[in-house]
Amino acid sequence: MPALSADRVVLMIPARFASTRLPGKPLADIGGRPMIAHVVERARAADLGEVVVATDAAAIAQAAEAAGARAVMTRADHASGSDRIFEALSTIDPQGAIDLVVNVQGDLPTISADAIRAALAPLADPAVDIATLAAEIVREEERDDPNVVKVVGSQVAPGRLRALYFTRATAPTGPGPLYHHIGLYAYRRAALARFVALPPSPLERRERLEQLRALEAGMRIDVALVDTVPLGVDMPADLARAQSLLQGAPSNRRDA
Repeated sequence: MPALSADRVVLMIPARFASTRLPGKPLADIGGRPMIAHVVERARAADLGEVVVATDAAAIAQAAEAAGARAVMTRADHASGSDRIFEALSTIDPQGAIDLVVNVQGDLPTISADAIRAALAPLADPAVDIATLAAEIVREEERDDPNVVKVVGSQVAPGRLRALYFTRATAPTGPGPLYHHIGLYAYRRAALARFVALPPSPLERRERLEQLRALEAGMRIDVALVDTVPLGVDMPADLARAQSLLQGAPSNRRDA
């Protein structure tokens, strides 16, 4: 991948306070620090550009700044993290100098810096609008789990697919690998602006998968394949697992 200027790239972490299953999730304690601090630390370690937390809560903003990120307050009524980061991007860069945006989900405290960097790599191809991640499914029970989103794609290069579809079903059928989609995205700025302006699409509503809106609109999504799926924290059981994994883990802070 060609070298990217840090002035062109921003890493945005959407973090809302409200959560049906885990209220106040970004502030949940993991190893003595709020979850948002772990995500900020990993985004900073990717060393791609400024790390910005887009949030609707002052307490989250304070925790993000304490962890070394820039915090931007956004509206509380956004329907998705994509809408939230686009508002924050418009606030910090109204002139449009930044043209690549990496959306790092705020509930991925175990995401690796290498994975974040990998998500940006497909955008070196000018034909790609949006890039994301996936890992091959190795646990048999995940093949039929509707909570495990699968990406169906065609290989365009070693370790890289062009996404044809995303689904909660077991797909594709027949022998061969299945890929677990990881919800971290890298956008060209123009693609993000177009995406958030589109209405929800029929397949998006049916599958409850936002990325299908982009595919239905004819946008190209490429997928970088990585080795492992980071732990996503959606429920109390996930939080307990993250606390077990990260309790007492050494800090990777760049200023430590």
